[in-house]
Amino acid sequence: MRRIIITTLFICIAIGANAQSLPLSGNWQYAIDSLDEGISQGWQHKSFKPTLRLPGTLDDAGIGRKPAISADSLTREVLLMLTRKHRYVGPAWYARDIIIPQNWNGKHASLLLERVLWTTHVWIDGKEFGTRNLVSTPHRYDLGQLTPGKHRIVIRVDNRKQYDMSASDMAHAYTDGTQIMWNGILGKMELEARPAARIADLQTWPDKKNRILRITITMINEGPVSAGSLLLQTGKLKKSLPVRLQEGENKLEAELPVPEGFAEADELVTRLKPLVQAVLHTLTADLKTPASADRKQLRFGWREITNHNAHLQVNGKRMFLRGTLECAIFPLTGHPPMDRKGWAKVFNSAKAYGLNHLRFHSWCPPEAAFAVADSMGFYLQVELPFWNKNAGQDSAMNNWLALEAEHISREYGHHPSFCFWSMGNELEGNFNWLEEMVAKLKKEDPRHLYSTTSFTFQQDHGAWPEPGDEFFITQWTKKGWVRGQGIFNTIAPSFNNDYTKETEGLNVPIITHEIGQYSVFPNMEEIKKYTGVLDPLNFKAIRNDLQRKNLLHLAPAFLQSSGKFAALLYKEEIERAMKTKYFSGFQLLDLHDFPGQGTALIGILDAFWDSKGLVTPEQHRMYCQPAVPLLRFEKATYRNGETFKAAAEAANFSGGVLQNITPEWTVKTTAGKLVFSGKLSQQDIAEGTGQQLGEFSFPLAGIARATALTVTLRLGERRNEWRIWVYPEKQQSEYADVHYTRNISEAMDLLQQGKKVLLNPDTAQIHGVDGRFAPVFWSPVHFPNQPGTMGILCNPKHPALADFPTEAWSDWQWWHLITSSKTMILDELPAIDPVVRVIDNFFKNRKMANVIEASVGKGKLVLVSADLTTDADKRPAAAQLRRSLMAYMHGARFQPKVALTEQQVRSLLK
Repeated sequence: MRRIIITTLFICIAIGANAQSLPLSGNWQYAIDSLDEGISQGWQHKSFKPTLRLPGTLDDAGIGRKPAISADSLTREVLLMLTRKHRYVGPAWYARDIIIPQNWNGKHASLLLERVLWTTHVWIDGKEFGTRNLVSTPHRYDLGQLTPGKHRIVIRVDNRKQYDMSASDMAHAYTDGTQIMWNGILGKMELEARPAARIADLQTWPDKKNRILRITITMINEGPVSAGSLLLQTGKLKKSLPVRLQEGENKLEAELPVPEGFAEADELVTRLKPLVQAVLHTLTADLKTPASADRKQLRFGWREITNHNAHLQVNGKRMFLRGTLECAIFPLTGHPPMDRKGWAKVFNSAKAYGLNHLRFHSWCPPEAAFAVADSMGFYLQVELPFWNKNAGQDSAMNNWLALEAEHISREYGHHPSFCFWSMGNELEGNFNWLEEMVAKLKKEDPRHLYSTTSFTFQQDHGAWPEPGDEFFITQWTKKGWVRGQGIFNTIAPSFNNDYTKETEGLNVPIITHEIGQYSVFPNMEEIKKYTGVLDPLNFKAIRNDLQRKNLLHLAPAFLQSSGKFAALLYKEEIERAMKTKYFSGFQLLDLHDFPGQGTALIGILDAFWDSKGLVTPEQHRMYCQPAVPLLRFEKATYRNGETFKAAAEAANFSGGVLQNITPEWTVKTTAGKLVFSGKLSQQDIAEGTGQQLGEFSFPLAGIARATALTVTLRLGERRNEWRIWVYPEKQQSEYADVHYTRNISEAMDLLQQGKKVLLNPDTAQIHGVDGRFAPVFWSPVHFPNQPGTMGILCNPKHPALADFPTEAWSDWQWWHLITSSKTMILDELPAIDPVVRVIDNFFKNRKMANVIEASVGKGKLVLVSADLTTDADKRPAAAQLRRSLMAYMHGARFQPKVALTEQQVRSLLK
């Protein structure tokens, strides 16, 4: 029977005779200790009047200082991150009374606090039981024997920063980015009663090479017994051992032979049968002595992660990581979920978009995350709570990081999903110390692969693996870039490219670091989703700024166009990774938004793991799944005198050879009309990247007008598609009544004569922002000096674009135009609806364009700030846009709605 007695001061809980745990969730007294005087004044003996619920945080209870900023203006301070509605950093005290049941008499009691930031002190009836100083793992206290009856427990939580482990408080274990510097206690809170002779720790160590399950058991003996027996069992495997028990700690190692056919825990299960859970096993350890019995259980997987010829393998099968980051992004609570339901949302969303891997950037998740990942066959990378340039330079912090690592290994190391372990993010400092950390952890816990750091900017490091690295995470090698950030703005689009040359010669598997980071315009509708402890003042400030500038009505279109563009770039990033012979995976930044660190809205999902409507899961899985059809072809734009040639290939990590596959290809117009199709020879597709399937081609001579074509490659039920553009070589491009000029004075003279003028000045003569194809990197607030626009927005049905097929957003056919442009700033002009608008970054929200039209004096003007002339033979899209604009200007539909003066036009030009 469970009886609850509630008074205004405390809750007493009595539990049934057979129960061995006492849950501590419920109402607790609390006191804020902002002056840090509680210890000196003996608050462990005091009673506190106000109450709140634990597990929980002070933020949940609305306790703390309210923000002094507002959304009235668009400032860096407002846009740096979401804003805590209530903020408190310092000591806080929590107290309640408990009742220890009679059947605990003579038993050993312990206290579990599953997750705390940062330091705890515990007193029972005024007696101190020490402190714990961990951010990644539970705080556990041995309380000895507690007499049955009433006791008072007091816990002091201090969430102040204890060590300099994070530059600008950006490490996600301790930050206000989206996980906040909360004060409270999360997850399980309970007292537990165990016998005097008990199992303190149980660990499994799969040895697949020798087909042995190695088991280590730590037992504590505080009783009169000196001997007992230990039974180890998992399924049909069992072993009984006699044990001698000395007083205090006793360690024992045992081995269970594992027969062939013992089920393996890896992604192979979910590769072939997505609805089937991964195979897990439960190890039960029963300790029996003449005085008592104790049991401990552990879930584990029979799996091994290895490096074979610089490729990752799981249980002897080649693996490829399709990953994203998890930066403790939980905007409702300000902390990670502590239950499986919350993590199921994360992993199910990632799985729906074809991912199999999460990297926990500078933090370690709680038990529930590992348990869900185990069940779904996900591969996890964990990191120490460390992101700084001072590695190895502070002995006290070094010791604390070593303690964090020891506890992470003990608490979570048995999980089969825990595959990779990095010492932190972009670390700099003493790499000898990092090497020593890795070597020590490898020796103590060989169940994972280790890396000294997840990339580094430190000179003479980061471009090739460190000696102790078992996997290598990087943006570039000593041979060049391995992600699009360093390529997409400077090298014309070619879909033949990969990073094989840049990675040849590596001796450990390479995983690309934080690819993507393509900023997407904020979704104003998302504001209403923030119903928790964080206020989206950053979103509100952007909304208010747009409203002041009469741009708010365009926000949905800005979101869609910038987002579709970002998704397009992510697709190419992923496909280049999957074409690269030596790659073992990629880590996106990010599948979902990070509204911290400068409002980094870089996901195709929002911060709640919900869709923004940019790309569906099915569309994303075309190029992000265990087996992906791929094409190599030279370029995005063609003239109809050319022949399109492509080489078909596949990345296959489906768990085995794909047998008897006949690759099929089709080519359709945007209206769905089939114009070409064909098949390649039937074949088996081996495992790995870059599996070549054959070549095909088709002539473009029959395409008489500018056309966008969709090329689709199918491998059985799998398909992928690409867009190309074809422009006629012979078409009318000059009209007697339309004057093309690059000279400003000539244009003004013609306009005064009432002529139609297409003015296309040299970009050096234009006031504005240098054209840059890729959008804002990460955040215009975090990196304010970048050119910082977010792609184009146009109406594809505008008559000026009738002969220039386009969607509303930037696509590859715009590359030569955008990179040879200067973006015009229209803030000082009358309200104008550009033919081709440029979306400014949300930190500035300027009115920008590449193509505008207006009446000027007696004439009519189209002003284009992208170069339409230079090297036109090599830039067919530029020539085609010029042709489309001139045809429009020649026709009767060219009737500009806005009038500009000559002075206003000249204000855009030098």
